[in-house]
Amino acid sequence: VAFALENLCMPRDEILERIPRVLEAVRLEGTEKKHPHELSGGQKQRLAIAAALAMTPKLLVLDEPTSQLDPVGTDEVFATVRELNKVLGVTIVMASHAAEEMAEYADRLALLSHGELVTTGSPQEIYSQIDLLQGHHLRPPQVASTFYMAREGGAPVDTVPVQLEPGLTQLDILQNQCQVVLPEVLPVAGTKGGDPLLSVKDLEHTYPDGTDALHGISLDIRTGEYVLIIGQNGAGKTTLVKHFLKLLEPTKGSVTVAGTDTRDLMVSGLAREIGYVAQNPDNQIFNASVEDEIKFALVNLDYPEEEVEARTTESLESMGLLDVREQHPLSLPKGDRARIVIAAILAMKPDIIIFDEPTTGQDYQGAKYILEVSRQLHEMGKTVIVITHHLYLMPDYAERVIVMGKGTVLLDAPIRKAYHETEILRSTFLSPPQAVLLAQHLKGVQNGDYGLLTPREVADCFTECVEKGSVA
Repeated sequence: VAFALENLCMPRDEILERIPRVLEAVRLEGTEKKHPHELSGGQKQRLAIAAALAMTPKLLVLDEPTSQLDPVGTDEVFATVRELNKVLGVTIVMASHAAEEMAEYADRLALLSHGELVTTGSPQEIYSQIDLLQGHHLRPPQVASTFYMAREGGAPVDTVPVQLEPGLTQLDILQNQCQVVLPEVLPVAGTKGGDPLLSVKDLEHTYPDGTDALHGISLDIRTGEYVLIIGQNGAGKTTLVKHFLKLLEPTKGSVTVAGTDTRDLMVSGLAREIGYVAQNPDNQIFNASVEDEIKFALVNLDYPEEEVEARTTESLESMGLLDVREQHPLSLPKGDRARIVIAAILAMKPDIIIFDEPTTGQDYQGAKYILEVSRQLHEMGKTVIVITHHLYLMPDYAERVIVMGKGTVLLDAPIRKAYHETEILRSTFLSPPQAVLLAQHLKGVQNGDYGLLTPREVADCFTECVEKGSVA
């Protein structure tokens, strides 16, 4: 907090007076002596805000301040920014893709596309124009999408709400006007048969500093499953995945891959079974050409030259990278860099592919692109595991959800059940998608027994809207 003030040669007494004042403003009092790396993601972002606030600006500009944060950190940042705006009178300018939060907090939106200002207006004015947003590859709040689709289907919706509370009110009005047509059958992924491909039994892990990260976790993942692992930062997700990759060894319990205990496997051997895509592809790229990046692991594992060439070409072709095979990976766009990492993994022909926060830092179009790649891999018969905080993106992809909290598995269920266990989700500080909350507000629905997940599924309950008392 003091750094910029010192560089401006501000008197020492003034600096010492400002530090506690701005830390209190962002609710970080008591952390003065901590190293910044000891703070959570949300706390780090609030610390950055405090450092800017110490300069007593009239205007605070935030560039995607929540893109790297879990739901807890996102809530912390938005609550802090709103308080600075409403209480201290600081003008806020924020660039963000967080549609639901911006609809709730912003006074005015400016839509930019290809370097041009397309339009400005209130959240209600902008987010209710679904065609406009989709034309610029932007995601509207789920509430807005739901009622827009319902209106397109013939439901009597005069004004498309863009916030949850007005959406719930609009839903009550709609239900009073129309019969709700609930679906008879919704597609549910079947249980995969066969022996477990990845099995965890009574797993516990304690870090050298004494932190108990995992407590008696047992689960099986079978060939061909698409599994979503969710939970707040610190829930144990990363620690669990590191055991899959043998980057950590169990304190107690066991992890087996394709029937072999990971204690008996080399990390290089596991690379033939499990591919890992980190949230930042740049951390996994270090060769001078795309082709060399794909070849690297194959060459180092002594595959025959003919097989290296064949697998490399096959992977480049499957990811649409043949035309850039000789280019430097870091010269390509981020989406292409992610495809390079995936192509390098595919060359190893693993049975399991893990995506760790693949949508973090991506806009909506980029996030959907990566998830479509994960779908293609799943359709190829790969077992896919995705870790993400972006629950609203996953209903079109995941079949099964494992909810983690405080180092344990809180819930392991099909996605249509898991997303409606709202109390369990909230216990690990996760927010159900707005479409789920709207679905639970439908009359005749108990505890999400219909498992509606998406704006389209909720809107379809009104697409044959028949006024009460009339005959269809």
